[in-house]
Amino acid sequence: MNSPLHYLLPGGSGQVGTILTRALRQAGHRVTILTRDPKAGSGSDEVQWDGVHPGEWTRLIEEADVVINLAGRSVNCRYTEANREAIRQSRILSTRAIGQAIASARRAPRLWLQSSTATIYAHTLGPAHGEDGQIGGNEPAIPATWRFSVQVAKDWEAEALKFASPSGSTRLVLIRSAFVMSPDPGGPFDVLMNLARFGLGGSQGSGRQFVSWIHDVDFVRAVDWIVARPELVGPVNLASPFPLPNGEFMNDLRQAAGRKAGLPSAKWMLEIGALAMRTETELLLKSRRVVPTKLLRSGFHFRYPHLPEAVYELTQRWRQGREPLKC
Repeated sequence: MNSPLHYLLPGGSGQVGTILTRALRQAGHRVTILTRDPKAGSGSDEVQWDGVHPGEWTRLIEEADVVINLAGRSVNCRYTEANREAIRQSRILSTRAIGQAIASARRAPRLWLQSSTATIYAHTLGPAHGEDGQIGGNEPAIPATWRFSVQVAKDWEAEALKFASPSGSTRLVLIRSAFVMSPDPGGPFDVLMNLARFGLGGSQGSGRQFVSWIHDVDFVRAVDWIVARPELVGPVNLASPFPLPNGEFMNDLRQAAGRKAGLPSAKWMLEIGALAMRTETELLLKSRRVVPTKLLRSGFHFRYPHLPEAVYELTQRWRQGREPLKC
């Protein structure tokens, strides 16, 4: 980790924000979270904002060294018209509010890390996407929900880029993140491991679609790496260098869970399950084959580049009561 800095995390109360906050504070950094619902007794560590309008929170922009904007409604829902609008507006308006606050600050932060998503890339079973890979939305015969997700990601990034300036004092990095694997309750790893434990950890859909992922230790290390390297600007993929097909991904999870077999889930079964759980199958069926080209070229080395080693380490922490992250 770098020397102590002040990190401001809008939307930092979610899964990724929890991972970052825990690790950054452990390393001696100051972290302030902007949230709609500050916890009682949190003191100055959590500050209220509505994600839209300027307020007292804007003074923290001038105190922060690094802003990591993670704000946005969860996509783990059915894409009804109302939910689509909430997903889009929560991302666009919060990004606009942060951009405006940085643009008008007397002392601007040196770095703005803007959350994005690996979903922005095209569905593919072919070559992996680096940061210059094909943006999605125009693939033939993909569901409308997939097109919506790509368009939201594009609009999200475009909003942040409105405030980027080559001569500006704040460097802007767009974090196109894959699934962040951590043992925390409710995260992707926790959900999938519980499926594997109960015999439901077979391949999903065709099993050929690629899964891009990143171990939480490497996610935090990558953020720290970006902070320390001013040459990294624009989109940066945060993903393991080795995405793998869903069938292999689930097999590695079953091995870690001590299960030799798992019931596969056909597409129609996933559709029924997603409807019952009020979510979408895109999270499981879209093939996200993403590689971290910029990170690797800049010299970053992953501690957990391969899934078997990653899930083994995560399983140990998962079984031991989700011990604190050690970077």
